Amino acid sequence: MPVMEPDLDATVLETWARTIDEGPFSSLCWGERIAFENPDNLTLLGALAAWAKRVRLMTTVIIPQLHDPVMLAKGLATGDMLAQGRLSVGIGVGGRQEDYVAVGADPATQTMRDMAERVAVMKRVWVGEKITESVLPVGPAPVQPDGPPLLVGTIGPKTVRSAAVWADGLAGTTLDLDVGKQNELFDVAREAWARAGKSKPHLATSFWFAFGTPGQSRAQVHRHLRRYMNWIPAEYVDAMAPMTGWAGSEDELAAVLRRFEEIGTDEVQLIPTSSDLDQVRRAADVAGRL
Repeated sequence: MPVMEPDLDATVLETWARTIDEGPFSSLCWGERIAFENPDNLTLLGALAAWAKRVRLMTTVIIPQLHDPVMLAKGLATGDMLAQGRLSVGIGVGGRQEDYVAVGADPATQTMRDMAERVAVMKRVWVGEKITESVLPVGPAPVQPDGPPLLVGTIGPKTVRSAAVWADGLAGTTLDLDVGKQNELFDVAREAWARAGKSKPHLATSFWFAFGTPGQSRAQVHRHLRRYMNWIPAEYVDAMAPMTGWAGSEDELAAVLRRFEEIGTDEVQLIPTSSDLDQVRRAADVAGRL
């Protein structure tokens, strides 16, 4: 979903959601920020559950430390109910302290340990355990037994290893589309999950994309990064923009996706750099022929 693009309205969001749902895609994803113009994550989840009837819905990623864990568990369980068991939850610690400050969260909790503690609370809620001496436990119960699958959003091997005890897989990202480096992280996950006595992790990665002529598509990515990465000095964004994400033609994207498929990637999430519906339609054409 193009949630980080400017000038969104209900019509744009609904049209994108329905187009994704009608296409060959496996999931519909969207991210979270607080001190930004993007829609609220859980409110959007409710709308997406109504607009999209087929694909899985996936938060990539939501940050537990920015929410009360019981309320977050209740909101996500409600989303899973509305989506009839099609919700997957990508979670991470986030990269912007300003989002923590905006909601009054302690920036010192921006750690994997604090995130894992909140995940533990959410899982207790989802299995119907009482968190306090209330008459009834917090509901509703999620449709999926034990709650939605949890995917850790990270690019670091240490974080992957620590998440193996509670996560069902990865909701990663790649800035430079280095397939070899991505496979190294996948190998870390495969080994960590095996050591934890768990089945193979769901291996997902993501990258920004733009269709068009070389100059036009690369400029589109650059504009998006300038807007989205507003917490980073502009000169640093300008330096990384030529090598970040993917820009090009349908055949070129298909070749990139095949390389990720070869290393065992279960899912690639394409991050829009424009709200132009033609972009997702062209992505659908590529996905449909793979």
